[in-house]
Order: sequence, then C-alpha cells, then structure tokens
Amino acid sequence: MQPFRCSRCETPVFFENDHCGHCGAALGFVPALGRMLAFDTTWQPYGGGPALQACANRAAHGICNWMLDADDPAPLCRSCCLTRVMPALSEGRNLDRWRAIEQAKRRLIFTLLGMGLAPQPKTGPDDADGLDFLLLETQAGQPPVRTGHDRGTITLDVAEADDEQRELQRVHFAEPTRTLLGHLRHEAAHYLQYRWLRGSAAAEACRASFGDERIDYATALARHYAEGPPADWPQRFVSAYASAHPWEDWAETCAHVLLVLDAVQTAAAWGLSLDGPADAAPTAQNLNDSPPVAELALRQWLPVAQFLNAMHRSLGQRDSYPFLLPPGVLDKMSTVQRLLKEASGA
Repeated sequence: MQPFRCSRCETPVFFENDHCGHCGAALGFVPALGRMLAFDTTWQPYGGGPALQACANRAAHGICNWMLDADDPAPLCRSCCLTRVMPALSEGRNLDRWRAIEQAKRRLIFTLLGMGLAPQPKTGPDDADGLDFLLLETQAGQPPVRTGHDRGTITLDVAEADDEQRELQRVHFAEPTRTLLGHLRHEAAHYLQYRWLRGSAAAEACRASFGDERIDYATALARHYAEGPPADWPQRFVSAYASAHPWEDWAETCAHVLLVLDAVQTAAAWGLSLDGPADAAPTAQNLNDSPPVAELALRQWLPVAQFLNAMHRSLGQRDSYPFLLPPGVLDKMSTVQRLLKEASGA
C-alpha cells in the first residue's frame, strides 16, 4: 500500500488512521482521489476543496474512515455499503470483530480499486454482478457458519476476527498461515472469477492453467479432506488447499497475486528494496501498470519476504511468509494477472 500523509501538517499517517497524532486533525480516505485528507469539524478539507461527508459508520460506531461526496444520497462508503448483514453489536465482542473485518475489507477494496475492479453492491437477489458480504455469527443449536462465496455473496464467520479462534482453525487444518485479510482475498478471488471469467473466452484460458472447474466440487473437496493433497503439491500449487479443486487453485493463487501486489507496493513506498531496481515497483494508484507479477515476486517480494522471515525468527516467531513460489505457481500467477487486467479493461 502507498504511504499517506496528513494534508494539514504532512506527518506520515497510516491507512487505518482517523485522526492525525501530530496536529489532531480528523482524517478521511477519499477513494476518488486515492488520498488521505485532513478535515475540520465541518468536513471541509484543510487547504481547500469541496466539503465531503463521512461514512455513516464513523459517526455511529467509530468503524470507518472513508469519505463520500457531500451530496451523495448513500450514507455508507464504497466499502461499508458492501456489507448486507452485520453481526448483532449488542452481543459480546461483535463490535470489535466487525471493526477488524471492515478494516481488512477496506484494504481489500483499496487493492481492487487500484486494479480497476471496484465491486458494486448487489441491487437485489437477482443481481448477478454485484457483491455483498454477510457477516454472521454461529447461534447456539444451529449449524456453524461456513465462510465461503456463492454467486457474488461472501459469507464470513465473524469468529474469524478472534485471534484465538483463527489460530485453532489454522492448526486444525494444518495451514501455514491464516489471516482475516487472507480470507477476504480468497473469497474475493472466487467472486472475481465468477464475475469476470464465467461464460467468457477468459474461462477457457483459466481452465487451461488451473484445470476443469466442472468436476464435482463437493466430491473433490471430500477427497481432499479424506486423502490430503498429492505428494507433489508444493511443486504445482501455492498451497495444499489449492490442490483440492480448480476453483480453489484459482482462489488461492489469485489471493496470492493480491498479496504480492499489496506487499511490493508497501515495500517500495517505504524505500525497502533488497534486490532489483526500485522503479520496478507497481504504481501507487493503477496496479494494472505494474510489471509482470512473476518478475515482482522473484526480484522484489521474495527477497523482502526472506528478510521478514529472518526477522520473525529473531523475534522468536513463526515465518510470516511460509510459501514457496515454484515456476508452475508463478505461471499461474501470471495468468491471474493477465486475466484480471483484461477484465478491468472490459
């Protein structure tokens, strides 16, 4: 992610900040500008420009720091409006859970905006192109909530926002890493495939790289959980789960492309370049102008990831990036980048 500064005092601020720690100004991210602006109490930007309005979730719950046009009839920002069902805030830790989920979702939407693939909220049950999120909590005596994607609707178990619950699931499924943002990237990848590739010429290109997605999904998943991944999966897939079905191979690989683009952009913005020229970084706004993702991964991301792993070991922690990127996986990542770029052009 690109760096941000308070537009009033020029102090560096983070994407999640709603106030400047130096001058105290209220901060708001303006998606149309891709910038963080400082505002007075009337939401007038310091330095001039039209007044804006804050997302309604800011005033009501202190959740969001995104802005809308002053005359926008919608009360919610481009990210918050995608949430159709939210957890009951009167229950336990749900406010903190919701805050963590929305924060991760805004980072995801920021990346999609930079790729020209900004999702629009569903207009109704028959809207095949829009996207919405159901943030659900398992109820006593009811089947557990299952995180997943179905025809433009992403369901997320809000317990995934609890560190202890997420770690239990990570260990149970023998996953090297499990993060809230990673979940959202994975499910958004399913949506991108559903929204942009189904029924198009791109579907054949996707099938050529990832396999025939028409094989029975439930049977393939049951086989994966009963027998485990093939012995040679590290040479062909970005994760063990990616080997379960072509849909999951796409989703895991696409999520990894989103991770690499975000991570390389962040490293470049902070001036961290351990290998390769700094000018090979993606642009701040249009991620479709970035170099080939295989080049980014090999020349910029993997050196940084190795440094991060070494640092984590020095701190007594697990590797932050426990993945391998063999040639076959890099080829698939290149396919994802190409197809998404074509989709944004469409």
